[in-house]
Amino acid sequence: MDHQHRRPEIVYPCIWSYKVIGEEADLLQQAIILACAPHPVQISVSRSSRGGRYHSLEATIEVGDEETRLTIFDRLKSHPAVKILL
Repeated sequence: MDHQHRRPEIVYPCIWSYKVIGEEADLLQQAIILACAPHPVQISVSRSSRGGRYHSLEATIEVGDEETRLTIFDRLKSHPAVKILL
């Protein structure tokens, strides 16, 4: 198999971070807590846009397996307060 096209191997459990961007920091924080429940999550403010319209929060959580990691990603992505998810 070509090494350039292989997905990186992720060893679980591991610490994973999601960057969550939207217009209202409070709603983003609520979205993160809901998406990660029942697992504890650490939320930190990453930055705000120059005009203050957009806010970026970083959610850091220990995930036990790929299914959990992807489920949290899908929950965040589908939340109406989340504009961009990295």
